[in-house]
Amino acid sequence: MEMEEKRVCVTGHKKYAHLSKLERASDNLKLFKADLLDYDSLCSAIAGCPGVIHVACPVPTSPLVNPEVEMLEPAIKGTLNVLRACSEAKVKRVVYISSIAAVMLNPKWPKDRNWYMLAKTEAESLAFEFGKENGLDIVAVNPGYVFGPVLQPTLNFSSLLLLQFVKGTYITIEQGDGDTVPNKYWNIVDARDIANAILLVYEKHEAEGRYICMAENIKGIDLVEKLKSLYPDLTYLENFAECEYPHQLSSEKLQKLGWTYRPLEETLVDSIENYRQRGLLD
Repeated sequence: MEMEEKRVCVTGHKKYAHLSKLERASDNLKLFKADLLDYDSLCSAIAGCPGVIHVACPVPTSPLVNPEVEMLEPAIKGTLNVLRACSEAKVKRVVYISSIAAVMLNPKWPKDRNWYMLAKTEAESLAFEFGKENGLDIVAVNPGYVFGPVLQPTLNFSSLLLLQFVKGTYITIEQGDGDTVPNKYWNIVDARDIANAILLVYEKHEAEGRYICMAENIKGIDLVEKLKSLYPDLTYLENFAECEYPHQLSSEKLQKLGWTYRPLEETLVDSIENYRQRGLLD
């Protein structure tokens, strides 16, 4: 499969200004204003496209006031709108960017424990169900925590978490400020490696189903030790509490398709240097 033209649906000038600086953007990139909850705007953007990569989903960096409206509706209804528009446009393949959250959600957890996990789980399930019922070829990529250098002016949620690790603070949207950090496994992947994975599953005709996309499975306390070996002068989180976290995932299926990834050390160094250039470590 080949994508002859790259299209990006955007809202707000500040969110997409960095895209115009990409190599050959003036010739190869076309921007469309779209809203996940506005079906007509999505149809206009998707019409004529042989393939669609759906990456949009709210990721809160502060406590939610109305989770159903702020998280579930854009994630679930927005995904359905994208898929309906793809079906109407006779798109050959849709790559849906899901999350390891959709792999790990424990059905016994209360729904308000983690709205992001619930939204990604239900949206992915909806995507595959829609594809099956409507003959739409859908492949999912499920990344873990996304580190690496950031192009956009704001940091993504995963990068904010890494920044907290090297500044000695820990705040979660579920628990608020905490004195201890759960010593859970961090399933980490570089943003640049995710981009390669997305192109891979789009172009490989044999790609199907779900592809877990992660390069490193490391406990929080071990991640801190690795960061200390690279940057001994920074301030780090120290208080870790053991927790039940049995999920150790594998990207073996994606690797069999031909995916490779860079070492964790490279991702961490490129991330921290990116934060330093932005003045975020001052």
